[in-house]
Amino acid sequence: MTTNPNTYEALEIGQSFKVNRVLTAQDVQLFADLTGDDNPIHVDAEYASTTRFGQPIVHGIFLLGIISKALGRDFPGPGCIAVSIQAKFLRPVPVGSEITVEVIVAEKIEKYRHIRMKTYIYLGKKMCVGGEATLIPPGEND
Repeated sequence: MTTNPNTYEALEIGQSFKVNRVLTAQDVQLFADLTGDDNPIHVDAEYASTTRFGQPIVHGIFLLGIISKALGRDFPGPGCIAVSIQAKFLRPVPVGSEITVEVIVAEKIEKYRHIRMKTYIYLGKKMCVGGEATLIPPGEND
């Protein structure tokens, strides 16, 4: 069994992790199929071209799922449990874009042994999503 080094004790305020991902039309369609959210602003290029965005945009909740993946699989990683995830959607992410997800340890909450993380998604240098998550970090053997 592999142990996760990112336990409550080991995590330090200011530690961070970044990951890039391209969000394809196939990714967005799969998300729409799984959730039933087939709003044409996300999956219909012809319709989306008539909107203020001029092209299909990625579901905001899909973007939160990518943040959740970063927290649960990358940093702090396996064994981590989200207590809450909050976000503001600041600008749309066009389908086909490459995003950067960044998560940063902001606070250690000793009373509950939780970690508060700042969470961001960038498109180039522009922030598209900003928020925070409260987590139960992995245990010694998670």
